[in-house]
Amino acid sequence: MGEQRIRVGIVGVNPQQGWAARAHIPALRSLPEYEITAVGTSRIESARAAAEHFGVAHAFADARELAEHPEVDLVVVTVKVPAHLELVGAALAAGKHVYCEWPLARTTEEAELLVAAAESAGVRTAIGLQARYAPALLQARELIGQGYLGELGSVTVYSGRAKGAGERMPDWALYTLDRASAAGTLEVAGGHTLDAVQHLVGELASLQADLTIRRSSYLSADGTRRIAVTSPDQVLVNGRLGDGAAVSAHIHDGRSAGAGTRIELVGSEGVLVLESSGPAGPGGIQMGALRLRAGREVGGELVELDLPPRHFAADPARTGDEGFHVGQLYARLAADLRSGERTVPDFAEGLRLHRVLDAVRRAAGTGVRQSIG
Repeated sequence: MGEQRIRVGIVGVNPQQGWAARAHIPALRSLPEYEITAVGTSRIESARAAAEHFGVAHAFADARELAEHPEVDLVVVTVKVPAHLELVGAALAAGKHVYCEWPLARTTEEAELLVAAAESAGVRTAIGLQARYAPALLQARELIGQGYLGELGSVTVYSGRAKGAGERMPDWALYTLDRASAAGTLEVAGGHTLDAVQHLVGELASLQADLTIRRSSYLSADGTRRIAVTSPDQVLVNGRLGDGAAVSAHIHDGRSAGAGTRIELVGSEGVLVLESSGPAGPGGIQMGALRLRAGREVGGELVELDLPPRHFAADPARTGDEGFHVGQLYARLAADLRSGERTVPDFAEGLRLHRVLDAVRRAAGTGVRQSIG
């Protein structure tokens, strides 16, 4: 795209709450490669209010009009998952590059449709799997590539989110309790965490799984409604990589204290441990900062490693805690768009992750180990 700024239209912006306001807008504004030129919501009144609040030139209530505007190069979709098919489809039909939040779609079949539409449109796509760009994860991946672990033996994952720890659930999160919304613990925490693991050590070849609902209902924020839970809040996966290394993961919601993520990688020659270290850590691996500890001495202690400046493409002081990893992904996407490289996770990679989650559901439903092709 040359050296001109990449003009961005964001679908789904609420100044008071929401992921766009908390992460995407701070991330984009921290990077000189981007300019936010348009925002869209379901009502023109709220779209205009958001545009005024954020100082953006154009406001839309129609996602297709936003995508077709000549001052939009990249459409960012940050709305609830059930609307992704329609809104991402509109952006692709307009021939624009698209960044869509994870999960890509409500079902794998819908994700397949979006991958096909993107290929037909000939545009660049990005899926919001931003945990890949945590500096600690980038450094761990680099060390693994250099042979730090030797032969990998096992990966042990624990991720407990604070979401759902109380008796009441914020109104914005109520829809995630419904399995049909495809934004529950498995899809969001499970998807982001398993993607980070696969990005480190390669794709799962087979797995067994168990899915459980331990909290059957929540009260709404004002206490007037009780909402039934149909989406699992406990995810257990026991898998194998292609080389036979063992992977075990327990991912769940409802942790009241000490919420965060820990990934232990144990090899024949060394150990690497990634763990949450910042205030956003209770939200999941995709949000919170990570620290990296390592050790190779038999019987020795793990030592925290410094993270090289080259792994910081965005400035955490400008993006905020929740927006930092998103900013890291945006920085890489800008470089891709200008160089012609394809390094960021695209819709096709999102589709592969959907298929991993399908295998988790099948394994849990049948009790039979599933192969992942």
